[in-house]
Parts: sequence; structure tokens; C-alpha cells
Amino acid sequence: MGAALAAAMPRHIAIVMDGNGRWAKKRFLPRFFGHKAGVDALVRIIQACIDRQVEQLTVFAFSSENWKRPTDEVSGLMGLVLAAVSRYLVRVGSMGVQIRIIGDRDAIPDKLRKAWADAEAATAHNRKLVLNVAFNYGGRWDIVQACRKAIAAGLKPEELTEAQLDRFMAMAHAPDPDLFIRTGGELRISNFLLWQSAYTEFVFSNCLWPDFNEAELDAAIRSFQERDRRFGGVKLEAQSC
Repeated sequence: MGAALAAAMPRHIAIVMDGNGRWAKKRFLPRFFGHKAGVDALVRIIQACIDRQVEQLTVFAFSSENWKRPTDEVSGLMGLVLAAVSRYLVRVGSMGVQIRIIGDRDAIPDKLRKAWADAEAATAHNRKLVLNVAFNYGGRWDIVQACRKAIAAGLKPEELTEAQLDRFMAMAHAPDPDLFIRTGGELRISNFLLWQSAYTEFVFSNCLWPDFNEAELDAAIRSFQERDRRFGGVKLEAQSC
């Protein structure tokens, strides 16, 4: 990692980890094996983000729309997540990673809900990287649940501002993503972090997620560094004397 790459490192990177199924299909394997390889890729990228001093990494693990997938695939994903928590929790915790789960937990099986809670509690003291795992998450759901919480808190319509609503969003603990990466060649955000990505820089990669590595991450970061981020404003040219 060169000095130029470290100079303007994004504080917060969000990733849609797409392409697991196609990765498996190319190898004549069941889709489940693609998801398993995807977990290995995630651990690799977690370490890469720590090495690059990224503060927050948010990954889209399971969307609220993924329940529409075949039952056997959904069941396999649930089992894989349970196994991954058991297999990688100690390792990820020893890396200094704080795990936080964002999403609607009501529809999640009890065993998985408990595993998530245990993972959060076990890593709450870690500070090297915050790993936000979006599970049973949708951007529209996030906005609706924030509105409901604001109403329940007693906010009047005239009191509701962007800053106030932001307090109730699932990612209220994190800065908005600087860089949004989607792997797998698709050019859409699929209902991920709709509120938080208003001024995020997007990079779409053709790389299938299980093949995503440090070089792919660095390429996305370099693309981010080349952007002129004005956040809706205009940068004035320096006036000569």
C-alpha cells in the first residue's frame, strides 16, 4: 500500500457482496459453496480494511428481499451464518473488530438472533474496525422504522428535520459511507443504505465477490481518491495575488 493510497483513505466503506451464486455456478458447484467462499472473502477484506485504517466497514449480507429466494438456499444461508459466527468470532474479535448488526431482527430465527447478540456483546470493546453487518435489511425499511421511532419519541411534524430523523436510522452510530462498492457487475444499489448514501461515491466492479481481494479494494479506493467531492457545493478557485 503506497503513501498516495493512504493519503485520502475513506473512513467508511460499504459493500454489496454480489456474485456468490455465479461464482459457484462457474465451478459447477451448488450456490451454497459460493456463499461459503464469500465468507472467506469477507474475512480477507476485513483485514485489508484494518491494514488501511478504515474506520467502518458495512456489508450487505442478507436483504429483506432475499426471503424470496428458494427455501433451501435461505435455510443454507441461515445455517452458514450460524457456522460463520461460531468459526470466525474469536478470530475476528482478536483482530480488534467490533461487530454490529443492522436490520429487522423480528423475522430472524431465535438461534441466529442470539448468535448475533452474543457476537455484538463479545466484541463491543474492540476499536480497530467497526463491522456493520446488514442482515434482513432494506433501505426503505430503515427509513420507515426511523419515522416510526421518531413518532413514538413524540416528535412533532414541525420538529422533524434531517438531523433529527438521522438519529433514529439503523446506522446512526456511523458516519455516512464515503465509498460504496458493488461487486458482481450489477449497476444498482438494491435498496441498500438509501438514506446514508446521498453523497457517497460509487464503484461497480465486475469481480465476483469470492474473488474480491486487496488489489480490487485498492483499485476502488484509488477511484474514490480521484473524485472531486463537493457535497452539492462549489469549490472556489484559489485567487492569484
